[in-house]
Amino acid sequence: MAVKSKVLVIDDDVNINELIRLYLEKEGYEVFPAYNGIKAVETFREFAPNIVILDIMLPGADGWQVCREIRKISSIPIIMLTAKGETFDKVLGLELGADDYIVKPFEPKELVARVKAVLRRYEHKEIDVQEIVYPNLVINKSNYSLKANGKELEVPPKELELLFFLASNPNKVFTREQLLEHVWGFDFFGDSRTVDVHIKRLREKIEMENQPWQLKTVWGVGYKFEVK
Repeated sequence: MAVKSKVLVIDDDVNINELIRLYLEKEGYEVFPAYNGIKAVETFREFAPNIVILDIMLPGADGWQVCREIRKISSIPIIMLTAKGETFDKVLGLELGADDYIVKPFEPKELVARVKAVLRRYEHKEIDVQEIVYPNLVINKSNYSLKANGKELEVPPKELELLFFLASNPNKVFTREQLLEHVWGFDFFGDSRTVDVHIKRLREKIEMENQPWQLKTVWGVGYKFEVK
């Protein structure tokens, strides 16, 4: 018998939490509920879920704080579930390491489909163990480690995945929309500046003069990992 994937549902609305549980259990998932941010982190550590569905407006600690705490210890998928549909909230969630988002009110069947899709992408990444090595740069996607200029660096999962993708395709230019699709794995409706923010942060961490590689902006198009 196949092992059930475990889902942690964090939402202070009891009815929504229960509705999500019913739909996911019908699809064969094992569901653990949490109703406030502080308890959510404890439940995460206790049950080690395969994916998290996370509301933003929570008592105790909000969804942003919970996302940060989870990302300190795990790269497992997080779907943000929120009544806030503004672009800023979507971008912030992605920058903090969320893998997808869905805005309330939502169709439960759509949420289930998102869970399946995100888990498939994550499981594919887990199988696809790779390491890219350039002079003064080692990017390991199997253990999410980054070494640049002789130093081990701590970077959020999405920053590492973005760098890994660009470095896997040296000298090839990608638009912001293509990077969102390849790295975040879904079409992004709205402001694509989250890519700019991630590139800026990566440059601050890894770039030095006289390197044979560079994260380069191609004005009017997007970005590339340039190798000289």
